[in-house]
Amino acid sequence: MARLTPAEARERTDAEAVLLDVREAEAWAAGHAPGAVHVPLSGLVAGAPLPPAAAGRPLVVICRSGRRSREAAALLTARGLDVVDVVGGMTAWHAAGFAVTAEGNAG
Repeated sequence: MARLTPAEARERTDAEAVLLDVREAEAWAAGHAPGAVHVPLSGLVAGAPLPPAAAGRPLVVICRSGRRSREAAALLTARGLDVVDVVGGMTAWHAAGFAVTAEGNAG
């Protein structure tokens, strides 16, 4: 399964793909990448569909450190979707200096 650095993920999501954040609600609310779409891994495991904003588009999956995103990417790949995940997750995204927004902020 393909893995991207945060810089590669940002480039891909600027172009065509959707950044899919699979952390649980509390972590999402504390801070996520602007423009990301939220679907907790627990929902995907339970069979939840992707939201309309992510349907039919390539997916770049992210979590806090990369463990859950790998699991989500494998699950979504098994559903026949075009999926890669981000090495180092939001920890690496933030360390790379990329924007993070929290609930109540724009994005």
